[in-house]
Amino acid sequence: MRKQLINPPELYDGRPHGMSKAVVDTATRTVYISGQVDWNMNYQVSSHTVEGQLSKVLANLTTVLEASGSSVENLLSVRIYIRGELGEHMEAIAPILAQYLEGSLPALTGIGVASLASSETLVEVEATAALK
Repeated sequence: MRKQLINPPELYDGRPHGMSKAVVDTATRTVYISGQVDWNMNYQVSSHTVEGQLSKVLANLTTVLEASGSSVENLLSVRIYIRGELGEHMEAIAPILAQYLEGSLPALTGIGVASLASSETLVEVEATAALK
């Protein structure tokens, strides 16, 4: 099979929602990472700010990347969804992203949206990466 499902046990279980945290295409050595949110094992957020949630989401993204056999340095594309007008949050999120992505410099898209996975979810990040 050319598809490997990635579901790190330390993150909430996405199977009831019909998803894996990531899927590795073993033929192309590409990792497709589902939208990561700030949820604990009970699907509750740990922060009620965009900055707090983004930090937790990026930590979750790192967990998924490592479980997939990849890393931040191997990110190819990152899409950030933020509830509301994206421009209102750029000043706050830019330093967090710059520190996290450091020299990786993947293709990056930011999108303001009306809703996300739950009414308390403010940030969601999905990504594509290459294997190490």
